[in-house]
Amino acid sequence: MPLIETDSLISPYWLPNGHFQSIYPALFRKVNGVKYFREKIVTPDEDFLNLDWSYSKNTSSKHLAILTHGLEGDSNRQYMLGMVKVLNQLGYDCLAWNFRSCGGEMNNAARFYHSGATEDLELVIQYAADRGYDNINLIGFSLGGNLTLKYLGENRPEPNQRVKKALVFSVPMDLKACSLAIIKRENRVYMHRFLNTLNPKVAAKAALYPERISVSDKKLVKTLYDFDHIYTAPLHGFSGADDYYEQCSSMHFVKNITVPTMIINAKNDPIVPFSSLPLETLKNHESVTLVASGEGGHCGFRPSKLTDEFYWSEKRAAEFLKL
Repeated sequence: MPLIETDSLISPYWLPNGHFQSIYPALFRKVNGVKYFREKIVTPDEDFLNLDWSYSKNTSSKHLAILTHGLEGDSNRQYMLGMVKVLNQLGYDCLAWNFRSCGGEMNNAARFYHSGATEDLELVIQYAADRGYDNINLIGFSLGGNLTLKYLGENRPEPNQRVKKALVFSVPMDLKACSLAIIKRENRVYMHRFLNTLNPKVAAKAALYPERISVSDKKLVKTLYDFDHIYTAPLHGFSGADDYYEQCSSMHFVKNITVPTMIINAKNDPIVPFSSLPLETLKNHESVTLVASGEGGHCGFRPSKLTDEFYWSEKRAAEFLKL
């Protein structure tokens, strides 16, 4: 499938650039009408994951969308709720799962989550398959998009045949490039927002696992790269941030994907440089399409019409996953 250039998204005039288009939905969008039913499942290492289910009106639906959120997100982020709502209307049941330490409840293990922790996504997919869903589709946002692509491109002895399609948005396929991009002065508002929630989690974990986590190292954390080098990498078995980024960047796995997949990234995404995407790999990929929107920012994609309930990204998802 070829790369698609598209200008079909026209952002409102009062959201003139990628920063405004990213920030406005995150702060001001409200999505009503989604009802979740929470379920907790146990992981093989005796930790847990919180799953939030939202069902379509078709009580016998065997079609499921599994949604994976971004860094320091959860199932209640506006981009998750908007997607759940549109897919419920389409006839899909939805499973919005929360990473370890996200979703309002700290996990038990010393570890957290990270951009390449596909074992948790695999557990969620298998759990859904065991419940009888025979048409499973994956949707990921930002970090969750990287996780989804890595999962699809890994060499698994028994790939799950129930996964039919995947759709990901604003994906940092080159983790190091994006970690360095967020350090730039114009992007530090995003970096500090992430660190403001990550640092308290580290403090809470350090109280439980002082032999694994040193809260005194916090003074060394000035950037997201520092956080990944000091905490994320060693807690999850990597030698440092560079090793973590190299092993977990989905750009190294996307060539192996065989499931029909669509990647949607905005050219004006402030924290995922469009040039960091593996454009040559994607250009003639048989299973993966890259849609490059001119506007949309990072997980923004707000349309210009105030009367539109759903965002451009959600309409694209409905088209791609139409039953």
